[in-house]
Amino acid sequence: MTMIHGTIWLERKSVSTWHVSSLIRKYWDAFQAHRERQRLRGTLSGLSDQELMDIGTTRGEIDYVASNRDIDPRDIVSHSRAA
Repeated sequence: MTMIHGTIWLERKSVSTWHVSSLIRKYWDAFQAHRERQRLRGTLSGLSDQELMDIGTTRGEIDYVASNRDIDPRDIVSHSRAA
C-alpha cells in the first residue's frame, strides 16, 4: 500500500513540475517578445521620416508596427481606402 501512495505522489510531482516549467517557458517567451518589440521600436525611431516613408509607415505608426509585426500597415491603409 505504501508503494501505491509513493507512485501517486511521484506522478503528481512530475505533473506539477511540468506545469511550472511550462509557465516559466511562457513567461520567458513573453519577455523575449517584449524585448524584440523594444528593439524594433528603437530601430524604427532612429530612422528619418523619409526612411520611414520608404518602408511605408509613419512615425505615428511605429508603436503599432512594433506591436503587430505580422500585420502590414500598408494593407490596412489600402483596404480602408478601397472601402
